[in-house]
Amino acid sequence: MAIPGFMDYERRAYCKDVRCPVQVLLDKTAPETPDYEEIRAICSSRCLHTTYDFHHWLIKHGYHVVKATQEA
Repeated sequence: MAIPGFMDYERRAYCKDVRCPVQVLLDKTAPETPDYEEIRAICSSRCLHTTYDFHHWLIKHGYHVVKATQEA
């Protein structure tokens, strides 16, 4: 849920922007197939990029990581 005046991060925007080779393979593979899931597993267990890289990419592209001060 986006904060008014802001947009949410779109899933895999970083991966696509930095042209991650794993993302390139995912884009060439039909979703919800065994091959797709095998390639996707690389992202969840052996990502080629660091959280440091991702965090700085977010900053460079104007994203803000926010947290609610209380439960909604």
